[in-house]
Amino acid sequence: MSDRNRSFHLSRRQVMRGLLATSAFGLTAKLGTGCAQSPGSGGGAAADGGAAEELVVGFIYVGPKDDFGYNQAHAEGAAAMAASVPGIRLVEEASVPETTAVAETMRSMIEIDGAKVLFPTSFGYFDPHILALAEEFPEVQFFHAGGLYQDGVHPKNVGSYFGYIDEAQYVAGVVAATMSQSGKLGFVAAKPIPQLLRNVNSFTLGARSVNPAATTQVIFTGEWAEPVKEAEATNSMADQGIEVITCHVDSPKVVMETAERRGVMTSGYHANQSSLAPQGYLTGAEWDWSSIYTALGQDFVDGKTLMTGGIPHILRGGLADNFCKLSPYGPAVSDEAKAAGDAALAAIESGELVIYAGPLQTNTGSEILPAGKELKTDNVELEKMDYFVEGVIGSIS
Repeated sequence: MSDRNRSFHLSRRQVMRGLLATSAFGLTAKLGTGCAQSPGSGGGAAADGGAAEELVVGFIYVGPKDDFGYNQAHAEGAAAMAASVPGIRLVEEASVPETTAVAETMRSMIEIDGAKVLFPTSFGYFDPHILALAEEFPEVQFFHAGGLYQDGVHPKNVGSYFGYIDEAQYVAGVVAATMSQSGKLGFVAAKPIPQLLRNVNSFTLGARSVNPAATTQVIFTGEWAEPVKEAEATNSMADQGIEVITCHVDSPKVVMETAERRGVMTSGYHANQSSLAPQGYLTGAEWDWSSIYTALGQDFVDGKTLMTGGIPHILRGGLADNFCKLSPYGPAVSDEAKAAGDAALAAIESGELVIYAGPLQTNTGSEILPAGKELKTDNVELEKMDYFVEGVIGSIS
């Protein structure tokens, strides 16, 4: 959506709120004549025995819903919720920036559309926008992907959900290193937030479990959607002889297509991008939001909420919990690489393999974990990650 269209859209919503406010007297008069729903019908079965009202659930995306990436994965999950759980109606808005624009969109969904649950999905929506709106609308539930809820600090109607998708990245690193003769891998990255750093590190640790000399070159673009910089970073890596490129940006489309043109193998992220790189696509780390959103949708219609404790404030899970999955292997993947990937996948799902186990140090030589110590996948310290592990070529600052 262009800035011009977004401004018109938001202005229309503002006008609608004004019209709703000025028509309050007329609405009251209609209620008095018995033409509207009875006062006791909101959110449940109608007083006259009619069908229950729909529960309006809002989804907000920072980019387009067909981006072959982050936003598409969430949109597909939202659609699965609506299709699988009777009584839910979706309202959605795409290409909403991480500015006051998202606060306006959330307010509009609540006041105009009647949303009682919101999923503002982008990382930058959380603070201050979600936190401020949650204080203003304590009866609305706000679920954010990636933000870390703090009990006693954040409003009770805010929830945090995310997947340990770095488990899939570890497996993808195993496959990449098995397929690479030189062990030179590349990672196109947006911003150095903990989730992204964890993906880079887990991918690298997976690769080095196969080839201890493997390296991952990281190039930051500075934003979640910078197609020109993403293409430049991919071409730069190809020029350096890097043999497998992956990424953590909102839409991996440019990275996959550019690498395919350069004859470089790729590993995807967020969703399945195999159609974009039919020759060089190896596998990828995908979200499986359909199962998570469908389960939450059922909780909503069953009357469970964050405020009453029926839904946990922090929801996390990995490969074994269907929060994420591995993309199917592409035609370029050798039998050896498939076997290595399958073995790593099984070990992670069973709990036998712990990705962050000592001895482990940063790429600047500082100790992360001594020998005999480990951080299991659900350890909250991993969600505060601010370092690159040994084997990553690049700097966070």
